[in-house]
Amino acid sequence: MLKKRSFSLAGHRTSVALEAEFWAVLDDAARRESLALAALVARIDAGRGTRPLASALRLYALAARP
Repeated sequence: MLKKRSFSLAGHRTSVALEAEFWAVLDDAARRESLALAALVARIDAGRGTRPLASALRLYALAARP
C-alpha cells in the first residue's frame, strides 16, 4: 500500500506516494545522516535530473538500505 507524504521543494509543495518500506529506509537514512527527512528529499530532488522524484527516492532507498 502506498503512503503519501508532502514536502516543500524549491518553494513548491509536492506530494510523493511510496510504499511504507521505502519510507522506512529513507527515514532511517535521514537519521543516520542527521538530517530531517525533508532535507534528505530535497537533496535527492536536487540531483535527480529528469527522473521522477518517486523513482529517485526508491533508487536512493535501494542503495541506502543496510
